[in-house]
This record gives sequence, C-alpha cells and structure tokens, in this order.
Amino acid sequence: MIYPWQTDDWQRLQQLRPQWPHALLMHGEPGIGKFQFAQHLAQGLLCETPAANGEPCGTCPACHWFSQGNHPDYRVVLPEILAGLAAAGADAEASSDKADDDGGKKTRQPSKEIKIEQVRALLDFCALGSHRGGARVVLLYPAEALNVAAANALLKTLEEPPSGVVFLLVSARVDRLLPTIISRCRQWPMRMPNADEARTWLAAQGIDDAAGLLAEAGGAPLAALALASDENRPLRDFTLAQLAAGPNCDAFACGENLQKLPVPLVLGWLQRWLYDVLAQRTAGRPRYFPAAAKSLARCAQSADPAALARYIKTVTRQRAVENHPLNARLVFEELFLAYRGIFIA
Repeated sequence: MIYPWQTDDWQRLQQLRPQWPHALLMHGEPGIGKFQFAQHLAQGLLCETPAANGEPCGTCPACHWFSQGNHPDYRVVLPEILAGLAAAGADAEASSDKADDDGGKKTRQPSKEIKIEQVRALLDFCALGSHRGGARVVLLYPAEALNVAAANALLKTLEEPPSGVVFLLVSARVDRLLPTIISRCRQWPMRMPNADEARTWLAAQGIDDAAGLLAEAGGAPLAALALASDENRPLRDFTLAQLAAGPNCDAFACGENLQKLPVPLVLGWLQRWLYDVLAQRTAGRPRYFPAAAKSLARCAQSADPAALARYIKTVTRQRAVENHPLNARLVFEELFLAYRGIFIA
C-alpha cells in the first residue's frame, strides 16, 4: 500500500513506465514512508496483471509470492540491524552472522552498514534469468548505509546495468551517497505531506495530539505515529523539563537517568530544543516544541548568542561520532553541563 500523500508521486512515476530507468533513487525526509512506497512499487513492477495505473493486482502468483516474502525475482538489501523490515514482502539479502562457537554467544551488535558481501551476492542474482519472464527488482534501503567498499561494488554494477534488472535505492540522506552513484540513477524526490494531510491521517490512526506530535517529528507523519507509542517518552519529558530549567539544568541527574538511552536519541532531543531556542530568539515561533513556547522564550532571552552558537556547533560535532562506542553517561553530563554555560549569569 501507499500512503495518501504519496498518490501524486505514484501517478507521476507511472509516466516513466514506457522507458523505465535501470536505477531509481527515491529520497526525502525520514518518516514519510519511502520504504513502504518502494516496496509497493517493486510489487507493481513484478505484478503479472497490474492495473492501468500501475497498481499491483494482489491476486496473481507474483503478488502472492511477494506478499509471502519469497518472490524469486525480488531482492531487498538492508543492514543487519534492519533485517526485520524484510519480513513483509521481501527476500532479504541482509545477512545475520551466526553465533560463535563460544557458548553460542554473539560477539557483536548487528551491523548498521550494507556490506560488500551483500552487494556481491547480487551479482549471482543479476546473472540469472527471470523466473517469470518479467523484470527483476533490487531494493536497497537505506542507500546511505552502503559502506565504501559496498558503494564501489554497486557502482560497477550500475555502470554496466544487467538487462532486465531494476534497482530501487531509497535514501533519507542523499548527501551521504557517492556522487557517481547519484549520477547513474534517476533521482526522484519524495514530497513531505502538508500539515492538513498529515494531521488527518494521524487522527484516523486514533492519535489525539496529532499537531504536537507532528511538530516534534518535523512534519513526518510516520515518525509522529512512532512518537505516540514511544516507551522513552517519560525520559523525553524529563529531558525537556531539564532543558527548560536553563541555567538550573541538573546535568548529573540527566547523566544518571539517560545513560541507558542511545546517544543519537538524546542528541536528537537536544538538537531540536536548541533549534527552537534559536527560532524563538530570531522568529518568535518554535518549530518542534510549540507547547513549550514560554520556556523556550525564557531560555532564548537569557542565553548568550555567541555561547549558544558555539554550543550548537558542539552538539553538531557530537552527532558526527554518535554511533561510536562512547560512555553515554559521561557524554550526557558533559553536554548538559555545557548547556548550563550558555546562559548569562
């Protein structure tokens, strides 16, 4: 299925069917349903009796195989950590390492990268003929997860595309892709739904505070839906209360309470809050936390502009190493202590 705000993208894409590109790069903001759209597109390309608008019929053998996750002409390449996404309508190339021989314990966390072995495995798939005499489809998500070796291996395949194979690349960070890969794909920017579309859809999902969640998610409806059931919401509220305290923020309490959370998650909260402090100071209107407008105004008024700018750069640099094996408690204590320092005594 596709979401209501994707109908226009779907209809415009069908104009490419007479001369379908060998590689399509769909990119846009996180949380707008790009992966689901790409899955639906893959099913439409593989369907043996599609509708006039390209919609898969859902009843042919190809659609049944796709829905069961075992279509022989379809591969989806994911990082190990996202392998569960392949369960519905996908035959995942994302491999998961077996437990080692030492008592059956895993030696590491699932990889967040798409590795060269996964891309090389596609060569055998591409070398085979179609089982059903139609197209073969490869879906890579997220494309920015390709490590350097995997990206170079994929580039060689895209430079000499195998006949009858369609590559669907999905990315939320197209700036992290090799320019040579981008140049060999037909780019397709996916639009963000407008606020009314997103609020209507969220209300239909039974979400009460659709406007607030949507603002916090930056306008992305799927991200807002995930926030509604986020088990970390109490800690998020605690963090915002500490940030609202400005110079009275308890950095050590933050380190103690947040240390078990992923560093990228907390950095995301902090970065959104800082954006709103800056927005409140310059435009008088927050983007992510409109319900905290009074606290943001108070922080914006008492923050030193130069110190705020330096601190924003510090948080941005921290995001560059957010996935490294860091001591979360020490990271958070340092960041929240530095946050207190941006305020004028």
